[in-house]
This record gives sequence, structure tokens and C-alpha cells, in this order.
Amino acid sequence: MRAAAAATLALLLTACGGGEADGADNANVAAPAPASPVPTPLTPATTIPAGEGIPGVSAPPPSSPVAEDGVAAAKAVLDGYFSAVSAGRYADAYALWGNSGRASGMDADAFAASFAKFASYDAVIGTPGPIDAGAGQRYVTIPVRVTGRLRDGGRFALEGPVVLHRTGDIDGATVEQRSWRLSDSGLKPRPVG
Repeated sequence: MRAAAAATLALLLTACGGGEADGADNANVAAPAPASPVPTPLTPATTIPAGEGIPGVSAPPPSSPVAEDGVAAAKAVLDGYFSAVSAGRYADAYALWGNSGRASGMDADAFAASFAKFASYDAVIGTPGPIDAGAGQRYVTIPVRVTGRLRDGGRFALEGPVVLHRTGDIDGATVEQRSWRLSDSGLKPRPVG
């Protein structure tokens, strides 16, 4: 058994060039051929110059990353919206809705008329949620509570989420598209407390 194992080992060493089991001289064995100069998918034919290619992989990161407007900017737009409504500047408030105001679901005259029943309109803006990003679009939902007085003297309360939208900082997007605008309101009547 031991002799068979030794013979197998000798045969393997000879096949690998590691021994002389048959007594032959290995000096006449040809050296392996050099690797082919033809590029393979693992060895590209060209090199990527410094500063070009895939950011963070084959190139240095951009020197000044573009900072997108965050939740503070969205909240500032919502503050401006409710300030304009409270002051009776309905054209200014309408302009803060997306699609030049049309995202409100009304034209400018109908929008202004919808506030005719209110004598006072005061909003408390809650903490914005995280920015939801995808496909170059940004959305943020902010809870709001509105209270005030009706022209007939009664009190009212509304509460719910308001969603703001903007397009990300992508090529071809206009300044208007990259600005936070109201896109949806879930304000619903609540008991006055």
C-alpha cells in the first residue's frame, strides 16, 4: 500500500515538473508561452485617465457636491404659504402650489374664494418627515394644524398632512421645478378644542 502511494506521488511530481521519477532531464522542457496581448474582459485594453470614469471608484469625488434643498427649505415654503393665506395674499399662496398653482385643484379665483368664509386662519406647522426620494423627485410630508374663526363668529380647526414636492437637482430641471411647492393637502375638519 505504501509503495502504491509513493508511486502516485512520484507520478504527480513528474507531471507538475517537481521531480524526476523516470530519470529524464527536465532542462529540455519548453517554457510556457507568454500571455496573449489580446485584452480580455478582465484586463481592459485602455486605462481610465485620472479624474474620469466612475465617481468614487475610478475617479476622485466631485470637488464641491451639490447640496439639495432639504426639509428646512420645504418647511420655509409651507410657512410662507400659511403666512400668505393668513394675510389674505391669496395670489402669493396660490403660486406656492405646484404647476403654477394648478396642483391645488382650482384656478386662482376659485382658490381665493375658498378662503372667503374665514375671518382668521392660523397654522401650526409640525415636524417634517424625511425626504422621500426616487426617480429624480423629492417629497416631504409635514403635519399641520390650522385654527381660527369663521366670518359668522364660529371657531374651526383643520388638521392633517401637507405634501411638498420638488424635482431633484438634475440636468434640464428648471428653477421652478427644483423649488419646493405644495402638491397635496390632507387637511380635514377636526373638533375645536
